[in-house]
Amino acid sequence: MICSICPRKCGALRDDTHAGFCGVGEAPVVSRAAPHFWEEPCISGARGSGAVFFAGCTLRCVFCQNHDISAGANGKTVTVDRLRTIFRELEGQGVHNLNLVTASHFLPAVLKAMDPQPAIPVVWNTGGYESVLALKALAGHVQVYLPDMKYMDGALAASLSGAGDYPNVAQAAIREMFRQTGPYVLDDDGMLVRGVMIRHLVLPGQLDNTFAVLDWIRETFRDGDVLVSLMGQYTPNGVGGPDRRLTEEEYRRAVDYMAALGLLEGYTQELSSAESAYTPPFDGTGV
Repeated sequence: MICSICPRKCGALRDDTHAGFCGVGEAPVVSRAAPHFWEEPCISGARGSGAVFFAGCTLRCVFCQNHDISAGANGKTVTVDRLRTIFRELEGQGVHNLNLVTASHFLPAVLKAMDPQPAIPVVWNTGGYESVLALKALAGHVQVYLPDMKYMDGALAASLSGAGDYPNVAQAAIREMFRQTGPYVLDDDGMLVRGVMIRHLVLPGQLDNTFAVLDWIRETFRDGDVLVSLMGQYTPNGVGGPDRRLTEEEYRRAVDYMAALGLLEGYTQELSSAESAYTPPFDGTGV
């Protein structure tokens, strides 16, 4: 496959022996598939979210909590048939949804594995660096989009994620996600069954970037359109990025700014969530 799936359009010949910019070939590489209880309450619920963690990534975030799998093919290569079976096995465990974590670079295989369509909502859990054309292929297959909106500062995006075009790319991607789903819908149990929830991780020393992200959300969407998850769980990983945790003062200022803008539909965090223990073991469970 000559790859042009992601916004980088690297043109790599992705096959059994060649990888793209994402660090993986064409066949899906899965690192873990199991009920996950550490997402937002409307995603994890009481029974967990059926999280399928894919290896490789189209971003190079130096602070990535999932660095062990995002930086390469740390996982098991599976066939489309096996991936489809993994989806069914998770459904059988009673999870609320099928949560596909960083799956965009395996889009053709994932689409095949979702035939027949899962009986539970499909969540597309992404860093936000998505091609609009690729997203259009997911229309009707994905009910919930869970994108990051990491940066409004292109220089910061280039420095920390290797993608100076991230702000424009992510804005266009999130608009397409909303075009597909419309305003968010919660069921009687408070579970998100349709819509978009935008995540933003507040970075130490980068409050201006956070304020700009929140400004964009407020300017782009009306009340009732999207949920916002303002995360304070930044954890230094020893690989790169800021070498300290977020302070309580920084996070309080971010939360206050979000409230002042009237972005009241969504979630904030306790800073106690900034622990590496909340990152699951990528040990091949369920694969």
